[in-house]
Amino acid sequence: MAEKDGRGGEEYHGAACYANTQVALAVRATPPTIRQPMPELPEVETTLRGVSPHLIRHRITEVIVRDKRLRWPVPDAMHDLEGQRITTGERRAKYMLFHTAKGTLLLHLGMSGSLRIVPPDTPWRKHDHFALTMDTGKQLRLHDPRRFGAALLIEGDPQQHKLLCDLGPEPLGPDFTASHLKQACSGKTAAIKLVIMDAHVVVGVGNIYASEALFMAGIDPRKPAGKVSLPRLEKLVAAIREVLAASIEMGGTTLRDFLNEKGEPGYFKQTLRVYDRAGEPCRTCGTKVKKIVLGQRSTFFCPKCQK
Repeated sequence: MAEKDGRGGEEYHGAACYANTQVALAVRATPPTIRQPMPELPEVETTLRGVSPHLIRHRITEVIVRDKRLRWPVPDAMHDLEGQRITTGERRAKYMLFHTAKGTLLLHLGMSGSLRIVPPDTPWRKHDHFALTMDTGKQLRLHDPRRFGAALLIEGDPQQHKLLCDLGPEPLGPDFTASHLKQACSGKTAAIKLVIMDAHVVVGVGNIYASEALFMAGIDPRKPAGKVSLPRLEKLVAAIREVLAASIEMGGTTLRDFLNEKGEPGYFKQTLRVYDRAGEPCRTCGTKVKKIVLGQRSTFFCPKCQK
């Protein structure tokens, strides 16, 4: 059943709303013209790893809601978390889940959000909307200028929540296989790039990562998904795993950024093979990289290397 997003915006149908917001973040050694990159799966994973030591096995002493008007309104029941100990934390797609005996705190960074750990007397920034004060004397703050992030409290099994229950497998998990992808592609005339960016098929393959993985696998992003053979899908699955794992690994060097005063998320620096390189020579064959639009998203590929 469709619901309003809490900000007078468009409706969403469970987790499907995120299938079309998969804009990945990656910054080259010489940064491309990406002004306000969105947090993607590797960035969220790095965020989780950065803040978890300050949350897991610690007790929440205060819940602060400075503006409840996020993607969906922050529920009043969020204050029930006061006095609760966070037992574990995990990521599902781009959602961070922190478990307590009173329920699960779900955090999502939306299009512009970030988390930082600061002393409670740190001056509030304009767009610091939500915070947890911990028994460590530190405070977790959600900063979100565009307010498309989320802070929700889930009772019961979080995997059955409407935002999570219809999501596809994790790209680095055992359930994401070439056979799974072949079944998802069967009979589809949609471009293979659009299929792998569908969160119902697999989560976390954002726009940049999709372009990069398809180049690594030698597959034209426009190719109808149903016509991609199983051996080629095996290469694609391996490429998706490789590009995401490499980005997460590089993110490990940015963990200190979650402890500083600015709380910048520490976006990754990596050399991109095709993304944002239109007109530049392919790093493999020298052919000029081509840019097209698929599903209203910029798509980059090598017309010689990718068939």
